[in-house]
Amino acid sequence: MIPVQGYDGQKVAVLGLGRSGLATAAALEAGGAEPVCWDDSPEGRARAEAAGYACRDLTRPDAFDAIAALVVSPGIPHLYPKPNPVIAAAMAAGVPVDNDIGLFFRSWASAAFASYDSVPRTICVTGSNGKSTTTALIHHILREDGRPTQMAGNIGRGVLDLDPPEEGEVVVLELSSYQTDLARALTPDIAVFTNLSPDHLDRHGGMGGYFAAKRRLFAEGGPDRAVIGVDEPEGVYLANQIMMGRNDDRLIRVSSARKLGDWGWSVFARKGFLSEWRKGRQIASIDLREVTGLPGAHNHQNACAAYAATRALGVAPRVIEAAFHSFAGLPHRSQTVAEKRGIRWVNDSKATNVDSAAKALEAFSNIRWIAGGLGKDGGAGALSGHLGAVRKAYFIGHSARDFALELAPLEHEICETMEAAVAACARDAEAGDTVLLAPAAASFDQYPNFEKRGEHFTALVEALPG
Repeated sequence: MIPVQGYDGQKVAVLGLGRSGLATAAALEAGGAEPVCWDDSPEGRARAEAAGYACRDLTRPDAFDAIAALVVSPGIPHLYPKPNPVIAAAMAAGVPVDNDIGLFFRSWASAAFASYDSVPRTICVTGSNGKSTTTALIHHILREDGRPTQMAGNIGRGVLDLDPPEEGEVVVLELSSYQTDLARALTPDIAVFTNLSPDHLDRHGGMGGYFAAKRRLFAEGGPDRAVIGVDEPEGVYLANQIMMGRNDDRLIRVSSARKLGDWGWSVFARKGFLSEWRKGRQIASIDLREVTGLPGAHNHQNACAAYAATRALGVAPRVIEAAFHSFAGLPHRSQTVAEKRGIRWVNDSKATNVDSAAKALEAFSNIRWIAGGLGKDGGAGALSGHLGAVRKAYFIGHSARDFALELAPLEHEICETMEAAVAACARDAEAGDTVLLAPAAASFDQYPNFEKRGEHFTALVEALPG
């Protein structure tokens, strides 16, 4: 646990009592504060009370009397589409609002750091797609290099639930826009921006607000080194804002779309090969085509970002290359779950939007595509230009018929359920085909989350005859 500093003897309100909220309450208590908890659901309040924390109805007019700060869980809106009433009341009362990420950065350094020869460091990863894979890959490379490391944030543990860092340790955090948007302190040693595509626009008041939330990771405190994906205009802009000149190697540009120019430091992937360039000459190259845990151009972008971040810490290219090959990938993200009768079955249930589904569709050939669920604004029509490898689609869920209309004349079958789709793919697929679950839709019409959807797909595939 990371004890929260700066609130000793003070009352701090905690809104939202899920995993991060309860970890925040414990870390506040460990730092000498008195957590005052609230959740809109009786179940959340019951969890807090069972853990020994006092609950106070933060919707009462006098709720923020003698409260030093309000700490908010990431899923609770504080500005758009409209502020949660509790947050609005705290702001009206002049109470500072923060989240666990902000508390982590204000409390990360301890007195023990003064005795370390090698001070612990933090790497933070943000962006629209690929954050989890990039974060996990960085963590894996560091472990393979023998370095002490922990992983947390939007993946794995809550940040305040981490163990106090040991000498030379590197903590790798995945941060969503919900987490970067409100944190009052953001001071990573290395910050990574993967890419940007439309998502969570209602929460951020549009694309500009969404990008602004991501940009805060690079603007609030300023990392010692930044790794920026420059395949979208926002990444190009962000890189330009950070750099002091073309040869400024505090910035590492990353691309999976093109060879980068004569910059101070860049890492890019072309035709399946990763290249590192510094000051106009190539330093290293890695063949990514046979790295089974990182298929497709979108994963090659993740590989470039992870390579750049770990090279910035001095990890050798040969160590990184070996770690690429031993990386198994993450569940629900272009995850090969089985190969039966020459057919590859891939679970990319995390592809919940059009952009991430498009990247998955471009990563494989001879695709039997399972898609659908609870469609998002804009529909699936934007995928029309990414269907060249699709032999047939099998649509499920609430948006099945909408997808069929929007993607006509693609050959398809309306399956409705995952069971029917997997059975139809097993009936139709031939050796050399890839059955790809890349829904391009949310899961909430049939499943509580994308993980359960992917687990159901995997279980059905595993039950098929070999």
